[in-house]
Amino acid sequence: MNPFSTAPLFVSLMSGRSAKARKKIAGQACLYAFGILVVFLLLGAAIIDFFGISIPGLRVAGGLIISVIGFRMLFPRPATSTGGSDQSKPHEPEIAFTPLAMPSLAGPGSISVVLTAAAQIKTIRPDDFALIYVAVILGMAITLAISYAVLRAAGAMVRFLGKSGIDAMTRIFGFLLIGIGIQFLLTGISDFYGIAHT
Repeated sequence: MNPFSTAPLFVSLMSGRSAKARKKIAGQACLYAFGILVVFLLLGAAIIDFFGISIPGLRVAGGLIISVIGFRMLFPRPATSTGGSDQSKPHEPEIAFTPLAMPSLAGPGSISVVLTAAAQIKTIRPDDFALIYVAVILGMAITLAISYAVLRAAGAMVRFLGKSGIDAMTRIFGFLLIGIGIQFLLTGISDFYGIAHT
């Protein structure tokens, strides 16, 4: 998990929103990411076995989601005039869960690490694995508290860059997100064929 790589995405998606909204969405994103990781720690193996999903499949799905978000940032829709009527204000999309919590904070990499760790804990320490699970969950909480602090600090970039700076950065990071998404996609495909041929 790398909150510093999530911060530019957060700033780009939050342009035009109030400080109160930025604080709320940063908190929601971190809570969602914490919930996702805890669920995959405790039930991930059962969920993946039940639905027949592999880690490479998660990587491909995450790559597609990130790529779509990147394309939307690189080629934003032109703003439509509403004639100054407050009643026709466009609905702001929900971004706390996707793409901030997943796949940005709790992405395929984080989920695969959690799944692998869960299997190893039960195998290596079968007697006290519950205590180790508690320690791992505490570590997740600390990591996401740090992530929240990083996202909150990223709000200062909005005031520093201004509207034109945010627009330029949105397009730049949209391009980078497309590259990250495609890399996730290629890694997932490579891992899938690596597993299939072993």
